[in-house]
Amino acid sequence: MKFEDLNLIKEINKALKDEGYDNPTSIQEQAIPHVLKGRDVLGCAQTGTGKTAAFAIPIIQKIYEQKIKNSKNYIKALILTPTRELAVQIEESFRVYGRYTNLKYLSIFGGVSQNPQTEMLRRGVDVLIATPGRLNDLINQRQVNLQNVSMFVLDEADRMLDMGFIHDVKKIINVMPNKRQTLLFSATMPKEITDLVNTILVDYVKVVVTPVSSTVDNIKQYIYFTDKGNKKKLLVNLLKDTKINSALVFTRTKHEADKVVKDLIANKITAQAIHGDKSQGARQLALNNFKCRAIRVLVATDIAARGIDIDELSHVINYNLPEMPENYVHRIGRTGRAGHGGTAISLCEYEEKEYLTNIQKLIKKSITVVYENPYPMLITTVAPKSENSQKRQRMEIKEVKKVKKKKEIFKKSYANYAKGIV
Repeated sequence: MKFEDLNLIKEINKALKDEGYDNPTSIQEQAIPHVLKGRDVLGCAQTGTGKTAAFAIPIIQKIYEQKIKNSKNYIKALILTPTRELAVQIEESFRVYGRYTNLKYLSIFGGVSQNPQTEMLRRGVDVLIATPGRLNDLINQRQVNLQNVSMFVLDEADRMLDMGFIHDVKKIINVMPNKRQTLLFSATMPKEITDLVNTILVDYVKVVVTPVSSTVDNIKQYIYFTDKGNKKKLLVNLLKDTKINSALVFTRTKHEADKVVKDLIANKITAQAIHGDKSQGARQLALNNFKCRAIRVLVATDIAARGIDIDELSHVINYNLPEMPENYVHRIGRTGRAGHGGTAISLCEYEEKEYLTNIQKLIKKSITVVYENPYPMLITTVAPKSENSQKRQRMEIKEVKKVKKKKEIFKKSYANYAKGIV
């Protein structure tokens, strides 16, 4: 199927041709016709499947056709997204696909001054992309009116739940019209999201693409077993390979991300970090530098990297394995976009072996172990598991008590002997 077969308006088809897009992805092919017909949609899809276009394209078309009849400037579509980076990228996508429609788009998020955002809102916006916290702030200040929203998109719903935004999302839903078209996208479906689906979607169509076990099929995956103290040395050694054009490195914490960047720079490897403690300007600068190849390595945490869309990313490196196996799939999926291949490398210390087991169960395949490793794991240096450690400790305590008792008996006997007491 081609985009031309989806009954899109000429303005959108022209924009798609400008970008060189001919064939829709699976989720685009399935979702766009239903959205154009006005149906509510539940999209179960991973990041990188083209879901942004799956809702952006039909929303642009419906609003454009609606605006021909009514030219009033009020918010007609609201897209809620969990992170600032994703909000900016969604706005960029709307501008690309709708460049010939003259519609107005705006993304609002925290971490920056609200004044430019409120000024744009006063001028009139057709499509608003927002993070829940900033949007609720502006609603409370009466800077945003959602009474005319006819289309609502809740993107990355499971990540909203992980980040504690569901309460904020529900508050926003309560100030929108009950009669509206709702689209909800989520990579996973925990109970809380299922309950939300049953609350806000009406007579919906379910679109499921790219099962979690197959998202990784086009990605070469390798695991290096090493000790925690040698991870930085191993990472530097790996990045000496000039075949690694660009690498997105994942750490578990913000503090670890900063330490990794500092170490890479010390070894003359250009790198920057992106995480929640960075200002919006610093995060956007790091992302732009990475996209234009001004730096070779971007170090990120899971939450900061969620929704980052980077074309032709050659490698993803897991400096720390994630505790949640689903996050592994989200991470490495950034190097296998739209059917393209890529390479994912993971550094696994002894304490992370349980995480690796859970990951391999989820993806239903074993990750290739690299044995040519300059910093192999030294099993003899690894502490025993806690349960065994406790058992050993109890045994040692018993032995110590036995020795002490023997010493006391010996001392008493010797004292008696010295006194001439038999």
